[in-house]
Amino acid sequence: MGSQLGNAGLLLVNTLINIYLFLLMLRFLLQASRADYYNPLSQSVVKITQPVVGPFQSFLGPVMGRFDLATLAAGFVLKAVTIVAILQVAGFGMPPIAGVAIGSVAAVANAILKIYFFALIVMIILSWVAPNASHPGALLVMQLVEPIMAPVRKVIPPLGMIDLSPIVVFIAISLIDGIVVGSLTRAAGIAGALVGL
Repeated sequence: MGSQLGNAGLLLVNTLINIYLFLLMLRFLLQASRADYYNPLSQSVVKITQPVVGPFQSFLGPVMGRFDLATLAAGFVLKAVTIVAILQVAGFGMPPIAGVAIGSVAAVANAILKIYFFALIVMIILSWVAPNASHPGALLVMQLVEPIMAPVRKVIPPLGMIDLSPIVVFIAISLIDGIVVGSLTRAAGIAGALVGL
């Protein structure tokens, strides 16, 4: 009974860390997509993630003004430390460093893909129910997905009222998640069990 409670506690800790990693990658993607920094939701994400990102900002800055390496590094290190700590507490001992690194990369990639997946669903629903919504959340979602939608729309333009580009992006996300993240998760060994929500 005690070990079951302990395992449930470790699972809860891993889930909470994955949610925080989700917020870190949301911050990374908002900057990469040049979303409105002064949007109230953007400001909330920055405030929540700043305690972890702050130490990395002193030596890692943005690349090309949009790719925030400090946030990426913070997410990677946070996940790596979590994997080591959870496996130590669970009694598996020190996992291989390569497995921890691969598992952390897989977790970061998984979080980014999940953000785009959910943002696309929200965008599709908004386009049906409130195509001209001016809510800060709706504007942020549109700004977030536009950089990945625009190149697809150039290749597959909307057919009248029907826009097929979200379907193509969904397929791409599923393929990357299944092939790339899946391969990384398997390659991580035991650390792969802690990847994703």
